[in-house]
Parts: sequence; structure tokens; C-alpha cells
Amino acid sequence: YEFICHLIPPPPPPQDWNRTWHVGNPDLTQCFQNTVLVWVPCLYLWVCAPIYFLYLKSHDRGYICMTHLNRAKTAVGFLLWIVCWADVFYSFWERSQHDSGASSSSTQAPVYLVSPTMLGITMLLATLLTQYERLKGVQSSGVMLNFWLVAVLCATVTFRSKIIQAINEPWTVCVFRYTTFYIYYTLLLISLLLAALSDQPPLFSEASKDANPCPEIGASFLSRISFWWITGPEEKTLYSPKKAPRGERKEGVPVEESEILIMKTPRRRENLSVLGPLSHLRPYFLISSLYKIIQDILMFVGPNILRIISPLLSTSMFLNMYRDVQINLNLNLKVLKLYAWELAFKDKVSAIRESELRVLKKAAYLGAISTFTWVCAPFLVALSTFTVYVMIDERNVLDAQKAFVSLALFNILSMVQVGVLIRSGQQINRSNQSICKFNQINGSLVAVVGHVGSGKSSLLSALLGEMEKLEGSVSVKGSVAYVPQQAWIQNATLKDNIVFGQERKESWYHRVVEACALLPDLEILPAGDGTEIGEKGVNLSGGQKQRVSLARAVYCDCAVYLLDDPLSAVDAHVGKHIFEKVVGPQGVLKDRTRVLVTHGLSFLPQADLILVMVEGEITERGSYLELMARDGAFAEFLRTYANKEQEDDESGDICYLHHHHQQLASYISTLYQNHTSTSAVRTEGEVLGKKAKNAEVGRITEADKANTGRVKLSVFWEYMKAIGVVLSCVSIFLFFSHHFASLFSNYWLSLWTDDPVVNGTQPSREMRLGVYGALGASQGIAVFCYSISVSIGGILASRYLHQSMLYNVLRSPMSFFERTPSGNLVNRFSKETDTIDSIIPSIIKMFMGSMFNVVGSCVVILIATPLVAIIIPPLGILYFFVQRFYVASSRQLKRLESVSRSPVYTHFNETLLGASVIRAFGEQERFIRESDGRVDHNQKAYYPSIVANRWLAVRLEFVGNCIVMFAALFAVMARESLSPGIMGLSISYALQLTASLTWLVRMSSDLETNIVAVERVKEYEDTEKEADWRHDQSSLPPGWPTAGNIDIRGFGLRYREDQELAVRNITVAIHGGEKVGIVGRTGAGKSSLTLGLFRIIEACEGEIHIDGVNIATLGLHELRSRITIIPQDPVLFSGSLRMNLDPFDGYSDEEVWRALELSHLKSFVSGLPDKLNHECSEGGENLSLGQRQLVCLARALLRKTKILVLDEATAAVDLETDNLIQSTIRTQFDDCTVLTIAHRLNTIMDYTRVLVLDKGEMAEFDSPSTLITKRGIFYKMAKDSGLV
Repeated sequence: YEFICHLIPPPPPPQDWNRTWHVGNPDLTQCFQNTVLVWVPCLYLWVCAPIYFLYLKSHDRGYICMTHLNRAKTAVGFLLWIVCWADVFYSFWERSQHDSGASSSSTQAPVYLVSPTMLGITMLLATLLTQYERLKGVQSSGVMLNFWLVAVLCATVTFRSKIIQAINEPWTVCVFRYTTFYIYYTLLLISLLLAALSDQPPLFSEASKDANPCPEIGASFLSRISFWWITGPEEKTLYSPKKAPRGERKEGVPVEESEILIMKTPRRRENLSVLGPLSHLRPYFLISSLYKIIQDILMFVGPNILRIISPLLSTSMFLNMYRDVQINLNLNLKVLKLYAWELAFKDKVSAIRESELRVLKKAAYLGAISTFTWVCAPFLVALSTFTVYVMIDERNVLDAQKAFVSLALFNILSMVQVGVLIRSGQQINRSNQSICKFNQINGSLVAVVGHVGSGKSSLLSALLGEMEKLEGSVSVKGSVAYVPQQAWIQNATLKDNIVFGQERKESWYHRVVEACALLPDLEILPAGDGTEIGEKGVNLSGGQKQRVSLARAVYCDCAVYLLDDPLSAVDAHVGKHIFEKVVGPQGVLKDRTRVLVTHGLSFLPQADLILVMVEGEITERGSYLELMARDGAFAEFLRTYANKEQEDDESGDICYLHHHHQQLASYISTLYQNHTSTSAVRTEGEVLGKKAKNAEVGRITEADKANTGRVKLSVFWEYMKAIGVVLSCVSIFLFFSHHFASLFSNYWLSLWTDDPVVNGTQPSREMRLGVYGALGASQGIAVFCYSISVSIGGILASRYLHQSMLYNVLRSPMSFFERTPSGNLVNRFSKETDTIDSIIPSIIKMFMGSMFNVVGSCVVILIATPLVAIIIPPLGILYFFVQRFYVASSRQLKRLESVSRSPVYTHFNETLLGASVIRAFGEQERFIRESDGRVDHNQKAYYPSIVANRWLAVRLEFVGNCIVMFAALFAVMARESLSPGIMGLSISYALQLTASLTWLVRMSSDLETNIVAVERVKEYEDTEKEADWRHDQSSLPPGWPTAGNIDIRGFGLRYREDQELAVRNITVAIHGGEKVGIVGRTGAGKSSLTLGLFRIIEACEGEIHIDGVNIATLGLHELRSRITIIPQDPVLFSGSLRMNLDPFDGYSDEEVWRALELSHLKSFVSGLPDKLNHECSEGGENLSLGQRQLVCLARALLRKTKILVLDEATAAVDLETDNLIQSTIRTQFDDCTVLTIAHRLNTIMDYTRVLVLDKGEMAEFDSPSTLITKRGIFYKMAKDSGLV
């Protein structure tokens, strides 16, 4: 500095640095103040300015109109520039005065010209950058805030020095420069304050259009780094991170033309890759890495700085292992309840759970070993180092400085965190091989027929691209609509299921609803087409689901329609209507290409092309007349089963079918014309308009609800009871033992360092070293034991809570599952259970460790420096309020995050089930957007919880550092009365107290936040439950029911309390061995009656007696295990085929094979590689629908009870298989009471009696012949089916 500073009076000799380092009141030299302290902020801004300019140029966010804040920044910047130039001009004036001889003072040093000039130019640059930031839409600048902060810090040193100089050396004061400097310092403070504020959002920014933007977007830089923005005004709803589409506001209002012209069109990236998201995150990773490096360096700097005042630094290590195991067993609870299989599947889930808990237990042992290793590592290193140091030379004295600074460095090892993430994936591809050849079809109706398992559905899957193509080619031109054999229904309103994301066209919508025979159903539904449909269509009958699925396809108005037997689940007359109005030559799809898989023979004459499939190959093709003329296998099959349908009618040729088609068309046309004409106005005005009036009535599902307020103490007590009170007390004792040994070992070390030195050595070093080692060993043992005890206790609690939740869920009635989305259950059985498994035990360990650390630290500090007692209470109160504020926010955010996670699971599960339909309609992007939207909604609560955690850390670290400062200050003040060892111990624990208090507040908050998982798991204890499965004292006679008599007396039931009776006033007496058919239009109450028989829905009125026993007095398993049902929807579970037939292993293999033979599955199962051990995929997707139905028949044959219920059990099979099933039922259940719900009336024409239901009431009940003679409802249905 000689060239610039040598003329500054007085000349600064080198020894002037002594005034900085070797005086009681240190100060910096004048040369240093006028050069380094002035140049540092200037250098910072000039280095950053070019980079910052390029950054702003490439990141244009719009511009900000001139505001009062910006005007103030500009004005203050120009004032600073003027003040700096005033100093420059003053220096020139002084030089001119000196040159003219008017002044007797010595020539001023060059620094008085160079520094103000540089500072003035820098202030002008800062003012210009502020304006450029405004033009580029920067609301708050971190670069400028740091500049003003550095400038203020440097000026503060000079400010202090000038005050000291003015007091001690008043004759050296230059009034003008002092005045300008104080003005300069004041303006710097104002600039710093203004830089800490945030400007308004730029014009046309996304934030200005969002009605509820994230507060972080408009927060200042200072607010962001301190996370102060999260404590701003509370909003009723969380911010929305979703961006509005370009050209449209959030409210859907088009953007002004001027805005579109001014806004730059964002560039669209065509090629996306996995590296795309990483490229966006790269700056954040780099910045985080930089801060982490700085933190690691400061970890070593701290002990060396504190070495000057004999410090100690001891920190604690927390090992955090995270493991994520999910069990997603998608059970159809209705089927389990019908078969009374809840206990069998409870045992299966429990077995899977036990295998998971065994893994958790191994992880607990490994975690305990790991915790032991990482806790003991610093101590073992310290022990070995001290041992070598004192034993290698007896003149080596272990004093406080060496001991505690070494410990501080060794304990840095304890900050290592180990994270293990193990992920495994498995992919299984399955393909069914089939050989299919047919020429181009365009605008034709193609019928595909064949036996069960012949490959009809596989053919459609191949056309959709869902199968693996081995050879040949498939070309589908135009848009495709697909109707699967098992209807896929979304959890949405009926209208949304039909419209399926398309534009709403009212006239076309009404036409589709009428054509698909949905108008009568809309009258029944409580809110018309605004009625919410539950998951998988739980509140619709099989026929209604299939017609909604068909309406969805028709509404989309595509070029190609792939229809996988959509008419099998509907009544005969409804099927004829749909074929006439939709699929047939005169239907709304007459000009479209239609590929129809069907088992209905009456539809075949109107097909343009018929494909006959056998074992995956097309064996015959041609029109109906061509195939009949060939007189091949198809013609023989048709004659046989057409005659079966016609029964006594002698003519079975094509003329017969055409005749009945004409009759049926006339009848259906008349029927629906009358219905439409009488209710056209009512349909549009009332049926479709019910949504507005009865929107709430139409809702069935209940969204997951979040509790509010503090977690009840009863939740903590429940968790403690689940662990075990004895084990909890043992764990607390082990925690105490570990921390007592740790505290005493450090106290012992302080005593060792205070030992007197005799002849250059410490005489009792061996004894000190031995006790120190023993205390360390006891710490390690206690650490290992408490880690094991807490982990095992967590596993015990997790097992109990999971078993309790599983039992409560299985005991819930079907109404619970209808209104509870599957995502709620998956959430609790996966994420919440994982929290109880892994997170809560680790939090408890860290909470207990932090609590004992805090107590021990406070005791040591208070004993060593009692004056700290003045500071600890107010700081403790401040800690308490910070914690309360944080916990209240974090706890509720955790609840919201957990609640908003359930819809993500629900939508994902629903999407997987309907993947083939979604792909067929080309709606992948819409469902991906919907999934992203639900994930974004979940992140609204998750992201603020992370920010709240950082908010807590900033404030706790600040207050904790205050404790360190006061502890060190009081220790220095009392240094005359304290030994070096005790003083070092006190400061060491003060440093440890910062981390411990921080962890205590955070862990207590995390404990209350995560204990919410226990709260949510325990919620299912309070839900309604079914009746007892079994009674302790059963009064049932052995072998009940023995005769199979069913007496229904005034029976009625409803699905919900706020709905009308679905079945009412049913009085029927059915004798043992009778075969009774139950028929009626879709929604007439047929399935509801069977649900009442199995007590899936409890009766509201009346009684049902079986063999004289009122079923309402029985346990549910006592009832359901003694009667058998073949349900409408054949459901298989993931597992072996044998498990699906006999989950309790109650039958021998011979009996199982006999049941398969009678159900016509023996040849199929025998051909499988694993035979009975063949693994069924989830839902039985690797079997055809007909084969699944036959598996359900085999279940019934195994149980062979006196009462059998068939709920449209043969709807999905071909006529030949249907005939075989009916013959099997007639022979094997000849002495049993059989109740059959049928759409194919020919299957019940030989039954003893037929029960006809209409609108939930009994309309007719007599033998088929008598009912036909009466020419009532049954006669009309039989006539529609061509049976009379």
C-alpha cells in the first residue's frame, strides 16, 4: 500500500499492525480502512455484474412498472453517487489549495482520489443494475442484497473507527469527510433495508394471474433464505402450483390480445429425455454442494478458533435408515364375504406381513450394530489417541486444550450419515399365442364366435396392440373405441363416465343415452346422470355397468368399434334394443366398423362377416348364409343350440330367426317409442337435470378427512401400549444409562486434565485411562441395547396396529367399501404402516437422545457457570414458542399431505385397471395430466412441510448460537475461579446444547407429526362393523341346512339410510330341492335379494328363515359358509389355482380334480405346466372371463351346500358351455335348492318356479308354464327371447 497510502498523515509504519492484534481495544489501520474496506464491495459487484447481466438477459420474466420502492432505490443510489463524487471534488479542492499555497497541510495521499472515484462509479453501476433488474422482472435480488450487506459491514468497521478517533484524537478530524461518511453510511443502511424488500410482480407473469399463488414466488431474497415467507398471512387454501395454459387465465377467461403480443412464446422442446429434469435441477445441486463444502470446512475451523479460549466441541450422531416396503393386496371384499373367506385371507396377509417384519427385525439388528459402531467410533479413536499419547512418553501431559480440541475433531466423525436405498424390480411379460388371418374390413359388422378360451378376447387385444405380435401384421385405420368384456367404470359421475373427457354435445349425448337403454336407469338413480358411480361401478348392476361402458364408446364417435360381448350382461329385450339401436345395420354405428364378440345366436344373421375361432385360430369365416350353406361345424352347432332356444318350435332355420327379429324389433320399437314419447320432456327436464337438485344425494364416496388440532394423548398411549409398558420403561432406563455414562466420562476427562503435573508427568494416568475406557465401553453396551429395544418395540407396535387395522377393515360392512376409495385403504396399509414400521422408532431414539443430552448439558453448564441460569429460561421460553408454532403447522401439513395422498393411489389403481381401455381411446395424456394434478395437489402440503422444517432450523440455530455465545462469555468472565477442565467442559456442553436443543425441538415436532400415522390407522376402530362372524354358543343343528327350505316374510332392504327401499314386501316360500329362477329388468332388485340372503346388506324389514332358523340370529360365517353363490362377476385372487378353489385346504386333490372335471376345466388345467399350482395373476387376468366363471362353478361344486345361488353365472360363456353348466347343476345339485338370476330365460324354463321382480317388488311367482299362460311380465320377456 505504500504507493497509495504513504502520504496519509501520519505515515503508517509496519508496527502499526500492533494496534490491531496486540491491544485491549483493537482497530484497523487507516490505510486498510481506506483501501481494502472500500475496494472489497466494489470488487464484488464488478466481478458479479457481467455474469449477472448475462443471466438477466437470458431470464426475462417481464417488466415491473416503476413503483415507490424502485424510485426510492434509484434516488438513494444517485445520492450515494453524489456523496462519493463530493469526496472526489473535495480532494481536488484540497490539492488545488495545496498547490496555490493556501493550505499549510501536507499533500493528500492518492487513496483519497482513487477510493471515492471507484466507489462512486460502483454506486452508479449499482443504480443502473437496479433499473435493469426492474426491466427484467426481478422482484428481489440476492446479488444486490449481498452487495449492500458487504458494503454496510465494511463501512461499519470504519464507522466505529471514526467515532473512536473523534473521541481520542479530535484534532485529526476532517469535518467535511466525516460528514459525507456519516451521510454515506446512513444511505447504505437505507439501501440495505430497501434491498431486503420485494417489488410487485412483473406484468403478465403467471403469479399475477394465479388467484392463490405460492407466497415464495413474490418473497424477497432475505425472506427466502430465512424462510420467513411461510409465516406470512394465512390462507384458507394452499397455493396452487399448477400453471395456467397459455392464452387462458385460471378462471378460463382468454388473455388480452396485448398480453399475448407482449409475452414471448415459450420454446417447445421436442426431444425429451431423462436428463431433462436433471438439467433443471443442476444449478440447485451445484449450489447445495458448495454450501455443503463450506459447512464441512467450518466444522474444522470451529475447533481451531475455539482452541484460543480452550474449547470443547462434542456433537452427536444420528443414524437414519429408511426402508420402504409396501403391500398392495387388492381384494374384492364382496367375494370374500360371500364365501366367508375373510379369515383365510387375513391369514394370508398376516403371513406376508410376518415375512416383512422378519426383514424389519434383521434391519433392526443391523441398525443397532451400525448405531453402536458410529456412536463408539469417535470414542474409540479418542481413547486410542489418548492412550498412545500418554503412554509413549511419560512427559506427555494431557491438558484441557489438547484433550477437548482433539475430542472436537474426533467427534466430526459422528456427523457421518449413512443412507441405504435398495430397490428391486421385476417385470413379467405374458403373451397368448394365436393365429388369426382375415382380410380388410371397413364399415362392416363382424361377429366373432367361439367356445370359452378360444381366443376371442385375445383377438381384440391383438387389434388394440395389447398382445405380443409374433408374426404377421395388424393395421387399424382411424380412431378406436373399445368395450371390454368386464366393464371398466371410473369413480366419477355417470355423465363423466359416458363423456370420458370429450366435448359435451347435448343432442348427441341424449341420443346415445337413449340408444344404450339408459333412460330408465337415470330415473332410478338419485341424481340422474349426476349420480356418482363408485369404484368399479359398485352401485351399478352388471347390466348397467356394461351399458355405461357401451355408451362411453358410442359417445366418442370413433371409426372402429371393438365390442367384447357387451350384450351378455343385459336382459334379452334390452340386448335386442341395444343391437337394434346401436350395433345393428340400423343403429347409430351403422357406418362404422364393428367387431362384435358375442354368444347370442339371434344377432348373427345381421352380421356382414362371421369369424369362428377354435383354440386361437379362425377356422371358418363368411356371412351367415355362407356358413349355413357350407353345413360345417358352425351350421351344426347353430342348429343344435338354436333348437334349444326355440324348444318346442319345430322350425329352427334362418326364417325362424328373421321372423323373431322382426317381431322383436317391432315390440322394442313400440316399447321405447312409448317410453320416449311419454317422458321426453321429463327426461331432459328432470332425469338429466337431477344433478343440480340432488348433487349431494348422488354422492357415495367419502373423501379422506384430516383431523385438526393437537394429537390426543390417547394416541401416544395407544402406541405405548402396543409397544408394551415394560419394554418402554426398559428402553428409557437404557437411554438414561447411556447418557449418564457419557456425561460422567466427559467429567472424568475434565478431572484428568486438571490433575497436577509432578516432575513433568501426571502420576495417575493409568487409572484415569482405565476408568475412561470402562465408561466408554458401558456407553457402547447401552447404545446397542437401547437401539435393539426401541426397534423391537417399534416392530411389536407395528404388528399389533397392522393386525388390528386389518381385522377392523375385514369386519366392516360392504357399505364401508362402497363409500371408501381404495386409495384410502392402500394409503394406510402402505405409507402409514411404513411410517409406523421405520420412521417413528428412529424418531423416538433421536428424541430420547436429544432430551437426555439437553438435560445433561443444562446441568453441567449451570454447575460450571451459574450465571447462565439468567439466559437459559428466556431462551427456553423462546424455544418453546418456536416449537409450538412449528408443530401446529407441521402437524396439520402432515395430515393434509397424508389425506391428499389417497386420491393419488385411487387414481393410479383405477388407471391400471382400465389401462387397455385408456390406451384404446388414446386418452393416455389426459390420465397422465390427471395423475400429475393429483401429485401436484399432494405436493402442496409436502413442499411447505419441508420449508417449515428449514424455517425451524434457521431460528433454532440462531437461538442456539446465542447460548454458545453467552456460555463462552460467562466462562471467560469467571476464568479466574474456574479450572481449565471445568471451563472446557462447560463450553463443550454449551456447543452440544445447540445441536441437542435443535434436535429436541425438531424430533418432538416430528414425533407429533408422524404419530398422525397411528391416529389414522386407529380411525378404522370407530367405523361401523358387521355382525359377529360366529357366536360362542351356536344353536345350529349339525349339518344345517338339511332340507334347504327358504321362507321369506315381508322382506325389505335398502343400501343406505337416506335411500328408498331397493327391495320391499317380498313374501316367498321355497321348498327344499326346488329350482327357482329370479328374473326382472335390470335394477329390479334381483341381486339385492341375494345380498339380503347372505346378509351382505341387513334387512330393514321382514325376516328370512332357512330350515326354520331365522338367519338374523346367526353369525355371518355360520350362515355364509353353509350356502353357496356363483357371483355375477367372477373374481380370482393372485395366488395358485388351488388356493382360489380351496383357501382353507379343506379338500383333497382328488376332490378338487373332480370339481374341475364337473365344471369342464379338467382338460384345461391338466394342460397347464403347474396344473393346480398354476399361478393366477391379480384378478385372474391370465384366464378368460368364461374360464373364471367356470372356476367359480368349481368352488360351488366343492362346497356342495344345500342352497345354491347363481347370480347371472353363465352370462359370459357360450351357449355350449352354458348348456354343460346347466346340466352339471341339474345333476350335481339335484337335491339342492337352486336360486338362479338369469338373463337367458331358456336356462330356467324347466325350473320349478320363477320369481318375477319389478321395481323391487314381487310381481309374479309361479311355474314357467303358468306364468306364460297368464300373459304377464314373464310372458313378454319370454316372447322377447323367442321362447313363445
